[in-house]
Amino acid sequence: MKAKWPTVRLDECCEIVSGATPRTSNDEYWDGDIYWATPKDLSDLDGAYISDTPRKLTRSGLESCAAAILPAGSVLFSSRAPIGHVAINTIPMATNQGFKSFVPKTDKIHAKFLYYWLRTKRSYLESLGNGATFKEVSKSVISRVKIALPPLEEQRRIADILDRAEALRAKRRAALAQLDELTEAVFIEMFGDPVANPKGWQCVLLGKYTTKIGSGATPTGGESAYKKSGISLIRSLNVRDGEFTYKDLAFIDEQQARKLANVQVEENDVLLNITGASVARVCRVPKTILPARVNQHVSIIRPNSNLNFIFLEQLLLSPSMKRKLLRISGAGATREAITKAQLEEFEVILPPLILQKEFAHRIATMEKLKAVHKASLAELDELFASLQHRAFRGEL
Repeated sequence: MKAKWPTVRLDECCEIVSGATPRTSNDEYWDGDIYWATPKDLSDLDGAYISDTPRKLTRSGLESCAAAILPAGSVLFSSRAPIGHVAINTIPMATNQGFKSFVPKTDKIHAKFLYYWLRTKRSYLESLGNGATFKEVSKSVISRVKIALPPLEEQRRIADILDRAEALRAKRRAALAQLDELTEAVFIEMFGDPVANPKGWQCVLLGKYTTKIGSGATPTGGESAYKKSGISLIRSLNVRDGEFTYKDLAFIDEQQARKLANVQVEENDVLLNITGASVARVCRVPKTILPARVNQHVSIIRPNSNLNFIFLEQLLLSPSMKRKLLRISGAGATREAITKAQLEEFEVILPPLILQKEFAHRIATMEKLKAVHKASLAELDELFASLQHRAFRGEL
């Protein structure tokens, strides 16, 4: 049965504190011993707690602006750029102006309960943002937001249940991360650094060992011309390092696809982003998206019979090759791009095919294990979402 809890405003159960930034041009304000968080620092977290920050203020830097030091156990909430990152600080800490942080009144609200509640309400809180350049939730607006508060003992029980569910998800994510690290370790063990080439493998031009290198185009009309179903159109946002993401996958019809017949994607192709901020991201083509085409931001790299596609993907994913690709793209320049000619002239190692295939077999075995962990993580994600939904409706 759904519990009936009293509803209070956030400013009735917390002190709400805004942040600020000292002048960045004044060296006397920086590199001190006062921790100072930005929304990006929260986006990089793996878990609920923040215990360090890349930048730190001096006492004069803190006093020069409207920032305040939050006590340990406060709940940091990014109120702009973007809205909705949440963390609990384990040490006293200040923040920049992108925060409206909460110092809980401990006789009314448990910090971890508030942390999970804010995460659950992210979409709603984002909708409260105002502003032309970027959306921001003001202090006055967040102060008036209401939260249903059960007794403190019940808040702690709910937070504990969610903590245990989150811990299970974290273990699965850690296992997947370890498998990714193992993949890289196996590559280095078998082939060494592909740029330094300590094992003295033959070096060849990529264009000589591929049957196709090429990118496509966006249909006339752009996104308005996409269909709800049909032939997949792969864009740079679908290409992640070592993984294809189906989110926002676009589709085109047969007529549009015929105009892109020269960039028809085939099984075992390797995809490489060749323009923009995601330049040099690479992954293999999953069978499930075929038939498919690519747009102008993605290049198809189709290895010939002497170059294994799994080996090629991992080769391009290796840190030293990634750096090499970023250098030729002019990463950080106004226009980041890798041309077809540059890819054709791109030098890569070519170990014996039998070793490439042995590596591919080992990777395929690890990928089966990754698939099991991913399926389990997806189930845990669903469970966690359900628990959160029920928790704050008083149904746990």
